[in-house]
Amino acid sequence: MTTATDVNQPSLQPAAPTGRRLSWPVLLLIIAGGLALTSIVRIITGADGITNVSQMSTALQLAVPIGLAGLGGLWAERAGVVNIGLEGMMILGTWFGAWAGFQWGPWTGVLVGILGGAIGGLLHAFVTVTFNVNHIVSGVAINILALGATRYLAPLAFEGHTGGSAKQSPAVESLGNFTVPGLSDALRDLNAHGWFLISDIAGLLGGLVTNVSWLTLIAVALIPATWWILWRTAFGLRLRSCGENPVAAESLGVNVYKYKYIAVVISGGLAGLGGVFLSIVANPFYLEGQVSGRGFIGLAAMIFGNWMPGGLALGAGLFGYTDSLNLRGGSANVHALLLLGALLLIIGAIWLVVRKKYVPAVCTLVAGALVFAWYATTDEVPNQVVSATPYVITLVVLALSAQRLRMPRANGMPYRKGQGK
Repeated sequence: MTTATDVNQPSLQPAAPTGRRLSWPVLLLIIAGGLALTSIVRIITGADGITNVSQMSTALQLAVPIGLAGLGGLWAERAGVVNIGLEGMMILGTWFGAWAGFQWGPWTGVLVGILGGAIGGLLHAFVTVTFNVNHIVSGVAINILALGATRYLAPLAFEGHTGGSAKQSPAVESLGNFTVPGLSDALRDLNAHGWFLISDIAGLLGGLVTNVSWLTLIAVALIPATWWILWRTAFGLRLRSCGENPVAAESLGVNVYKYKYIAVVISGGLAGLGGVFLSIVANPFYLEGQVSGRGFIGLAAMIFGNWMPGGLALGAGLFGYTDSLNLRGGSANVHALLLLGALLLIIGAIWLVVRKKYVPAVCTLVAGALVFAWYATTDEVPNQVVSATPYVITLVVLALSAQRLRMPRANGMPYRKGQGK
């Protein structure tokens, strides 16, 4: 039997990422600096909603399905399979979760929704691993098939039931929420004082302990669990070796097909769980179109996180926060964030000057000046800008972080058993 030590050969190890990796102390300092800057913007603009407990609680709820989709993408791509079909697998999770949930209870809906997403993952693995079909083509096909299948099945399954229609399922019973007694109220009171930084941190922490779904706890726990399994076990090392160098992995006795299948099925199950969250927790029913691109945003969060669970969680939190602006004080909050964006661009320009990159520094400074002019000459932003903010942030973040990314070396590459012989 091959052990972790047996497989731990240089040919299987990931190549060093381009650029220097941030240490935890530096990363924590950057996060603290971002919070301090946000606090300054809140005080200047008077937009207390950007860091209050309700905003953070909503952001957490919206970040969970994005994070689960991204986690699904991470499992597949660490094994070398690109999973563009996350959107379709989430759609299957929403439909199957609501279908089982309104009949047999919400926890049954959770399990069946995971199974629905896993079926999508199994189909993707069958097509890409066994038949070597292009991964992008297969993923797009699964997105189309999932959308078509749920539209066909919804009238058959939901019409005739109370609250059901061709586009909506009957209501599903709640999984239940919990609030940490005492701590939640204390943090909410502290947040209401409006103190510099302290109240903002209280708002962030308060959102983590107020009206939290049990499924949110499971989703959060899956992030460190994924890290431990993939980076601290022999199983995880073998799986990652399939995404880095499948030929070398096979030469050391790893069944590459098996690990790719396992990874993509788990990927589909996690995306399905993200869909379940939408149709049972976020809304207590299935609604046609409710996934609304979150599978693709989850994929962006995974890329932003450089194919690592911790970075993925930060990306999902960022996208969830911007998405929450649609629901709570959107126009005023997004207008305040224009000032934050302008300050960040100016700081970025200064950093580029220090590194003697003068042309990018001038471009960044001009962009910062334009954003500041937008903030200074307006009192609010149009609702269309508020709605587009999550997608704009997705594009901007990916553009800015692209230079530091390194995906698994064999990600998306065709592989046939025995091809190294």
